Amino acid sequence: MLTDLAEGLAARGVEVHVVCSCQLYDDAQARLPEEEALSAVGVHRVTTTRFGRGRLIGRAVDYASFYILCALKLLRLLRRGDVLVAKTDPPLLSIVAAPVAKAKGARLINWHQDVFPEVASLLGASPLAPALDRVLRRLRDASLRTAAMNVVIGAQMRDYLAGRGIPESKLCVIENWADGAAIRPKPRTASRLRESLAVGDRFIVCYSGNLGRAHEFDTVLGAALALGARGSSLVFLFIGGGARMNALKQAVAGHALENFRFLPYQPRAALEDSLAAADAHLVSLLPRLEGLIVPSKLYGILAAGRPVVFVGDPGGEIGRLIQRADCGRVISVGDSACLADALMHMSADPQGCAAMGDRARRIFGEEFSLERAIGRWTALIERCAS
Repeated sequence: MLTDLAEGLAARGVEVHVVCSCQLYDDAQARLPEEEALSAVGVHRVTTTRFGRGRLIGRAVDYASFYILCALKLLRLLRRGDVLVAKTDPPLLSIVAAPVAKAKGARLINWHQDVFPEVASLLGASPLAPALDRVLRRLRDASLRTAAMNVVIGAQMRDYLAGRGIPESKLCVIENWADGAAIRPKPRTASRLRESLAVGDRFIVCYSGNLGRAHEFDTVLGAALALGARGSSLVFLFIGGGARMNALKQAVAGHALENFRFLPYQPRAALEDSLAAADAHLVSLLPRLEGLIVPSKLYGILAAGRPVVFVGDPGGEIGRLIQRADCGRVISVGDSACLADALMHMSADPQGCAAMGDRARRIFGEEFSLERAIGRWTALIERCAS
């Protein structure tokens, strides 16, 4: 998302700089250059501690070192009248960005991909004492109220922050997106990844991306067990990583399931091909996190013209979208039998699947294209700058 936005703004003549760390998402020991120009975007990296994402305490220390060094870097880079866009990884970055923007006479836009510390607290993954959690929420809210604008990625996230006392005039919904030129619908037979899996005509259900604490796999695992008992020929393909991927691998091995395939993250350039390998794609979100997270993998699936099978809250952001567009199926968390039946019906109805995929691509073009998102962001930044 950030790469698309930075490059899209730069292509429209906006001077863009990005401040980030020297680490890679999945490699804390990576040492990327401290200064670099990528596609006319200036990249400024700070060297933080390197405990990595494996343990929460180590990640928290990495975040703390980033907050300090990022603030110092911003104090050197920012000029009066600049627009500072603060993301939500690391969490609560707005608390650092707000006073820096004020000190330098810059306009602050907070870009909310997740709402912290609520997400961590609801997942039981917060290292914070309850009293500190409450203090940080108040500080976070204060930093959002002082911003020129807060961009959220869903209507329920907007409603949640409005309920926290953030003025609606400072809340703007700009959904995430995918690049429809880089990800286009193509036949599954044209996928090199699918060919390498040697699964023939079997129906592939794919989960592509991060399988983290906000997602669940028990419903999918239960459906796989039920389908295996029926002698189903479905294949479950999981591509990526995350905090829960190893747990799923262990569960699959424990049940001796042979209809699962696991692959690491694929290069961005291969995303169109890997999405085309599947007949349908899985998305999941724990219902208690509605309004706090919107899984961005949805938009690549829509761009690829594949049906979406969502395991989560039918009344949530993604559930309502799928039902409105009729581009997939929505399954409640824990209803493995319903998921198994839905997948069996989809595998037996290739024409129906293709029609859902066509509708997915259509709503993508109408609401979630890269061009539309960059246009909305450009207008917002120009408005804030003026």
